[in-house]
Amino acid sequence: MTHLQLAIAPLAAILYLILGGALGTGYFLALRHTVRLHGEKAPAGKLAAWYGLRIGGAVVVFVLVAQEGALPLLITFAGFIVARFLVVRGGREG
Repeated sequence: MTHLQLAIAPLAAILYLILGGALGTGYFLALRHTVRLHGEKAPAGKLAAWYGLRIGGAVVVFVLVAQEGALPLLITFAGFIVARFLVVRGGREG
């Protein structure tokens, strides 16, 4: 039987949000770097390494958080999405 976690301690929620924010920041900064590498016609191996690092890291973190329940996963994803907006906005202004 599966257990649906409907409540989470406030401190845990904040920590999951921070985790998602940190993951999202790293992910989207790495994406920006990968786009620059494409523009510089970087070697395929270097591009593949950045793709693997970015996507693999996100998958590992989200899978580990998902094992804690749906609510921690959703909170982490919310932090990830907030980071996306901040990184994209920072790229436009900078």
